[in-house]
Amino acid sequence: MNKSELVEALANENGLTYKKSEEIVNLIFDAMADELSSGGRIEIRGFGSFVVKDYKSYTGRNPKTGEIIKVRPKRLPFFKVGKELRERVNNSR
Repeated sequence: MNKSELVEALANENGLTYKKSEEIVNLIFDAMADELSSGGRIEIRGFGSFVVKDYKSYTGRNPKTGEIIKVRPKRLPFFKVGKELRERVNNSR
C-alpha cells in the first residue's frame, strides 16, 4: 500500500472526500516526522514503534569504483514491529 492508496482507503471507509483524507494523512505523517526529527519516539500500540538511531562515521568503499570514502555520521529512523502485528502477519499464511 502506498500513500495514495491509504488516502483512498481512509476516504472510502469514513465517507470523507479525497482532499480531506489527504489532509489527515499528511497531518499524521508531518507530526510523526517532526517528532522523530526532534529526537522523540513514536509508539503505536499493537503496530510498532519508531525511533531515531545515531550512526557514527566510518570508512566505506564506493562499490562502483572501489574508492575508499569517509561516510559522515547520520541519524536514521528505525521501525520495530509490535507483537500483535508480528503475530497477525505470521498467522495470515
